Amino acid sequence: MENLPLLRLQALCPSLPLAMPSNSSTQRSGRVVFPTPRHQRRRPNSARLAVADETPRTKESWSSSDEEQFDWLDQWYPFAPVCDLDTRAPHGKTVLGINVVAWYDRRGTGEWRVFDDACPHRLAPLSEGRIDDKGRLQCVYHGWCFDGAGACKFIPQAPALGPPVHNNSKACVASYPCVVQNKILWFYPRTEPEYKDVLQRKRPPYIPVIDDPSYFTVFGVRDLHYGYDILVENLMDPAHASYAHKGMLFSAGNGEDPGRYVVPDLTT
Repeated sequence: MENLPLLRLQALCPSLPLAMPSNSSTQRSGRVVFPTPRHQRRRPNSARLAVADETPRTKESWSSSDEEQFDWLDQWYPFAPVCDLDTRAPHGKTVLGINVVAWYDRRGTGEWRVFDDACPHRLAPLSEGRIDDKGRLQCVYHGWCFDGAGACKFIPQAPALGPPVHNNSKACVASYPCVVQNKILWFYPRTEPEYKDVLQRKRPPYIPVIDDPSYFTVFGVRDLHYGYDILVENLMDPAHASYAHKGMLFSAGNGEDPGRYVVPDLTT
């Protein structure tokens, strides 16, 4: 009769394991020992064993079938349509968090140049400067002047009869590879010497219809304070256009369809 309460509990909770006392000492103490539930039993950590047995893969062990990592700095990026750029002044932009300045070098072959937007002297933005009367990019802070290769050509504060301090390599501005294609100024965001001729192995994406005279092309640039993923999601949602851009694009119609919300009678 000592086990009657336990049997009654087992009847009320069928999932509760029933363990009868196995010795007299347990019976005398009145304690009932239940076995450890199956889901609480310790098991060998197979995941840990698998990790321990796995040999870490080195860079050399990757096969050619593995997906290559995308290199954001090994790409050409559009700076601006050429029609939006004034050849008489420098223009500053921020691309991939890099501050760059574009200016037209009329002294050389008459090409656009893209530099770091920072004077090596006091890091003043060169985009706030000007093109001087000799066609050089001039810093607005102390008047340092740079040619199309980024070399410093004139320091107003340097003594005329003193050492040519402007020839020091630390007085140069970092220059980016750039090219005009599809009427757009593109630049490559690497300034190391080995990327100077990157245009020979890799060019910006070419869009033939932009150069086709039978097409009418309209360029527009707008600063949007969010990421490209939000922009792509927005462009893939045409249903918002007639409401979010009401009166700008196209009409949403003369009114609602009165039959749109009518539920058909399916009982007949």
